[in-house]
Amino acid sequence: MTDNNKPIGELTLRTVAMPADTNAAGDIFGGWVMAQMDIASGIRAAERAMGRVVTKAVKEMAFELPVKIGDTLNVYTDIMRVGNTSITLKVEAWARRARHKALEKVTTGVFIMVALDDDGKPKQLPPEGMMED
Repeated sequence: MTDNNKPIGELTLRTVAMPADTNAAGDIFGGWVMAQMDIASGIRAAERAMGRVVTKAVKEMAFELPVKIGDTLNVYTDIMRVGNTSITLKVEAWARRARHKALEKVTTGVFIMVALDDDGKPKQLPPEGMMED
């Protein structure tokens, strides 16, 4: 069972939601939030792959709460599975609310990243012990 009051995974990215990222209702675009989650997935997967990765799929995306202007978006990543060439990550986005400082989960998704070689072809992931600290 997961705890909706505490992020799961490693804090991988933090950024501030700005007015240019809002929709007509004044909330931050879901696509902007998803892009930040994709960036965080790429950072974490590239560290594990020790090289280039690309997004293969995004699954089970669920928006729970809106992000507001001035909120700090905190994106946490947790490696769920490592295959031969792919890495599956659970990604949570939490907003540190600008006005009342509460940390609230706004969305969760599962991202699948694939390691690529210099020619853009899927490549074998290095053994876990090869990772740099």
